[in-house]
Amino acid sequence: MTEPAALNPIDIDGDDDVENLRDYGRDYHDDRSWEDLQEDEFGNLHSVAEASEHAARRRRLLSSTVGARVRRGMIRYLQLVVDLSRAASLTDMRPVRSAIMFHVVQLFIRAFFDANPLSQLGIIVLRNGVAERLTELSSSPEVHIQKLKNNLDTGGAASLQNGFDLAVESLRRIPPYGHREVLVLLAALSSCDPGTILDSIKAAKLNKVRISVVGLAAEVHVCRVAATETGGSYEVGTSEAHLEQIMVDQATPPPSASGSSGVSLVRMGFPAKASSAPGAASFIGSTCELQPGAYICPRCKARVDALPAECHVCGLTLVSSPHLARSYHHLFPVRAFEEVSLEMLEKEGIGQGSGGGGVWGGFLSDEVAGIADKRIGVSNYPNGKQKLNGDSVSAGVTFRELPLPGSENTRYCYGCSSILEAPPVPRVPHGGRSSRAPPVAATGFATSSSFMVLRCPDCRRLFCLDCDAYVHERLHSCPGCECLPVKEQQQEK
Repeated sequence: MTEPAALNPIDIDGDDDVENLRDYGRDYHDDRSWEDLQEDEFGNLHSVAEASEHAARRRRLLSSTVGARVRRGMIRYLQLVVDLSRAASLTDMRPVRSAIMFHVVQLFIRAFFDANPLSQLGIIVLRNGVAERLTELSSSPEVHIQKLKNNLDTGGAASLQNGFDLAVESLRRIPPYGHREVLVLLAALSSCDPGTILDSIKAAKLNKVRISVVGLAAEVHVCRVAATETGGSYEVGTSEAHLEQIMVDQATPPPSASGSSGVSLVRMGFPAKASSAPGAASFIGSTCELQPGAYICPRCKARVDALPAECHVCGLTLVSSPHLARSYHHLFPVRAFEEVSLEMLEKEGIGQGSGGGGVWGGFLSDEVAGIADKRIGVSNYPNGKQKLNGDSVSAGVTFRELPLPGSENTRYCYGCSSILEAPPVPRVPHGGRSSRAPPVAATGFATSSSFMVLRCPDCRRLFCLDCDAYVHERLHSCPGCECLPVKEQQQEK
């Protein structure tokens, strides 16, 4: 029987441990995260950054370019230029700039293809004074993300001129109906160029390439010139959250230039899905990989592995109907919700929905209503198709109105059913601090964290701030307007 090995004691006073503690102190010397907290009247801590983020979100949703019906490009060809010079290895952003840059690029790529399913994207990296083409223009987000993840080495200087020249050269062959764009994620404050960068900016403008720049450090004059001359935008991220937001905002198609060409008709094909059985394997794509399942081009019967794509034989653009549907919502955006106060609603005598006080006023399917019944502990509501103003809501679907328990003047968000009321201010005891926790709604629904009430100008339904952002940024359709009868929808149009 062998004896257990003796454990080596850890020398906590060793030089290595002391040096590690010093490194930790240097890294987090300026990280004063406790200053971002603020105490409310109930003694709870809230982030100050969250309030500023909500305010910035409202300003973005109320901007004219988001809510207005403007002409936008549905088919975009974008070259993403990522700066991986030595400036990307700085640690002013935790843990390192390159890690934060990869994170925001990953978010942008997914948001870009979610908002622009018919578009294509390529990646160019800047390091060691040269520009390297990392991926070709394609519609596969996973290919771009994986390729960039495996090539995050930093070093040398950044050359904006080489990046502009390489991007413009690849976008020069794009058809006239495609929108040519370059998005630069810049970490450096200087550019080491072989020639005059202003000539590259003129070439981009001549080829109708729109250059936008997102900076990590400070504003650089030549980047401002490039964005101004080509009709792009230039912003500098002040924090990681702000950097994420301005990168995701670039996924929305920009308004078309006033001097752009007329409307072009693009021929597209809707391929059929081939059998995915192992016995039906065939050669797919230009690489001739033998695998089952594919999409068959309706013109030449060639097979591609994913959609959207361009047929490698006849060049036909292959898409599916959901791709077209997701591209159209930019042309018909949801109108910006108007901000209303609870005092204004009380003066108008308006409850949530047409059901009056204490009623959610919406229509739910049986499946969703059953889940809501369990959440709030109510049941035995009458089944059957409900009608509003004598019109059926939807043929073949069973709906019912869901009342919520509460006071007569309680109002709920039409989207998430959170209470749209500020919690009452409790009485403060002798200690100067409230001993009561924030009131919990009797329905089991969470009380809205922000007391901003928003109303759709069309259906007049009330929403919280989070649902307002979800409707305009992700759903792109007002649920209150969609639940209106057909007659009322036609009257609104």
